[in-house]
Amino acid sequence: MLDHITFGVADFERATAFYDKALAPLGVSRVMQFDEGAARVVGYGEGTKPYFWLQNAAATQGPLHVAFAAADRAAVDAFYAAALAAGGIDNGAPGVRAHYHPSYYGAFVLDPEGRNIEAVCHTP
Repeated sequence: MLDHITFGVADFERATAFYDKALAPLGVSRVMQFDEGAARVVGYGEGTKPYFWLQNAAATQGPLHVAFAAADRAAVDAFYAAALAAGGIDNGAPGVRAHYHPSYYGAFVLDPEGRNIEAVCHTP
């Protein structure tokens, strides 16, 4: 089981502003932040458990795809709208992706640094 993921972002302020808005419809928010001089890290999660971390460091290079679980299809739609409003770029509008399975409902956006971020619901 995956416990958490951390990646570096080139523009910490822009990235955190994007994720603050894009993840809110999924019930995911900042739950921890460390600012120690130039080292800045923020952890997103639910309750008190962070599992998605951004670090003010050299941007992680190469393709990166992160999928967040959504409670229902309306949350996927809300994520997509919020992410686009926060500066994300469409990478796949909300819809069924039957090639994964008949109830796979997902939406994809590119974050401000080009990472593929998804919200997905697996129930009909």
